[in-house]
Amino acid sequence: MKYAFPDNFWWGSASSALQTEGAREGETTWDYWFAREPNRFHNGVGPQQTSTFYQRWKTDIQLLKQLNHNSFRTSISWARLIPDGIGEVNPEAVDFYNQVIDELNEQGITPFMTLFHFDMPMAMQEIGGWENRDVVDAYARYAEICFELFGDRVLHWFTFNEPIVPVEGGYLYDFHYPNVVDFRRAATVAYHTVLAHAKAVQAYRAGHYAGEIGIVLNLTPSYPRSQNPADVKAAHIADLMFNRSFLDPVLRGEYPADLVALLKSYDQLPACKPEDGFLIAEGKIDLLGVNYYQPRRVKCRDSAVNPQAPFMPEWFFDSYEMPGRKMNPYRGWEIYEPGIYDILVNLRDNYGNPRCFISENGMGVENEQRFIENGQINDRYRIEFISEHLAWLHKGISEGCNCLGYHMWTFIDNWSWCNAYKNRYGFIQLDLETQQRTIKKSGEWFAATALNNSFEKE
Repeated sequence: MKYAFPDNFWWGSASSALQTEGAREGETTWDYWFAREPNRFHNGVGPQQTSTFYQRWKTDIQLLKQLNHNSFRTSISWARLIPDGIGEVNPEAVDFYNQVIDELNEQGITPFMTLFHFDMPMAMQEIGGWENRDVVDAYARYAEICFELFGDRVLHWFTFNEPIVPVEGGYLYDFHYPNVVDFRRAATVAYHTVLAHAKAVQAYRAGHYAGEIGIVLNLTPSYPRSQNPADVKAAHIADLMFNRSFLDPVLRGEYPADLVALLKSYDQLPACKPEDGFLIAEGKIDLLGVNYYQPRRVKCRDSAVNPQAPFMPEWFFDSYEMPGRKMNPYRGWEIYEPGIYDILVNLRDNYGNPRCFISENGMGVENEQRFIENGQINDRYRIEFISEHLAWLHKGISEGCNCLGYHMWTFIDNWSWCNAYKNRYGFIQLDLETQQRTIKKSGEWFAATALNNSFEKE
């Protein structure tokens, strides 16, 4: 069967500044944490050892063109542009981002630019990070500077990438710095992130720029174990906390009433100001990026909550391992292709069918050198992964979902937070010793799909 996509469909991939550029002048939370606890990072590999995009941007953009990308998402590093978060702009950073943006446009690759992709300047974290409203204002200033510098040539902006992740990692589950386990502080971080997002949107609108502004959310559909009311309620609460806590503010301009009521009943609401509601209402977006990797399967709790334990989302549900599920064993994630369709249908039916695109989807595999044939990684599993997801994406589009593109994570194997280079995601293999780039089979497949705006599948 042939799967053909709409004209002007966005074919591309996504990356981030911190994961690709290499060392920068301004210290981030990652640099700080790695210097103090390198043992928390896979093989002791930190964020200075990346795929050197800062030096190799020109030849890397040529590779993007070779893969027939018509669009590419990366991010600006706040700590590179404004090393202390609030002071002078670094002219070398301005030159670098100008060159990247101009080269992408010249090669016919539309730049999609994210303002914040997990890389808090350490100077901002030292005054409380997203817990401090002064950091919200500093971020709004940073966003405004980016729009002024680059807004004439970047027409697709995203305020945040996966804003729930720093909340989960840094303030609930101890997998990002500052390694806090405190739900109320987590709720404050999430709330202030939404305020920061809204302030950036406000600044963008005030500047009357030619493009559009949005946000990238990692949406994990919550599936109940059964239709038992207790399981259904558990899935609903998981959805409220992990999806709708950001989805509703950015698309509806307000929080779900039942989420607010739930947190209030446990005294976990962040401090709010009367004017916040007006600001949040002004943060409605033009374009939603959807990152989809895996579903969330939940059931009602089987055991009572320990009253001495910290308040957690898991007070309301347990995770459920569905028998017969398909797994990516290297990442420990379920592969469930219809989830991408379910996300799009939910957006169509419950959120007014917003303009959206798949901004990340990908499969990380360990020790891919096993699959080298004639000097090239034959990653058939990745081609299958992409084509299965694209088939369900195609179904959503054919049923009226307003999905405009598909970006894969990622372009060249890159450094991945605490996992370093354990799992490889790229269309292009990176040799860490030599920095040599070699296109994998999946890269060739994707280039052909993008060129033809279609692919064939049995």
